[in-house]
Amino acid sequence: MTHQGREPCPGRIWNDVGGAFAMGCIGGSLVHGFSGVRNSPPGERIMGAYHGIRVRAPKLGGSFAVWGGLFSTFDCSLAAIRGQEDSINSIASGALTGGLLAARNGLSASVKAAAIGGLLLGLIEGMSLYLQRLSQPPPPPPPMMDMPLPDMPSGGGNGGPQEDGYADG
Repeated sequence: MTHQGREPCPGRIWNDVGGAFAMGCIGGSLVHGFSGVRNSPPGERIMGAYHGIRVRAPKLGGSFAVWGGLFSTFDCSLAAIRGQEDSINSIASGALTGGLLAARNGLSASVKAAAIGGLLLGLIEGMSLYLQRLSQPPPPPPPMMDMPLPDMPSGGGNGGPQEDGYADG
């Protein structure tokens, strides 16, 4: 059950955890490096950026890895239960992941996070389908059938030539 050229499910979970961790660390390095430069006094900016990256980027990477691991686990579980891989699995996985990660904050927060997770994944899947259809070549035109053209009446006041064949009065 591979989808969009991805590897099979059990190995996909570890692949997604590693990819999410790397993405979180790279993004966290950029964000926290810039904030370390901005919040440090002059002359300490490079060390401020280094400290921000060293302390905060791995935490963000770990958060991304947890999200990616849960999402991929739910996605693989739903694919095994339903027997097919489609957009519904991804949307439901986003909702389940958001709800589970917010479960410590109570039922209300969990339901809201699940709705937001499902909505975000629905938007991502919808945009993905739209871009796929946009990039596909148009279908070939249907074959033309040899049918005689109907006789067109001359004149008729539809902006064509007048009855006498002259365009001016």
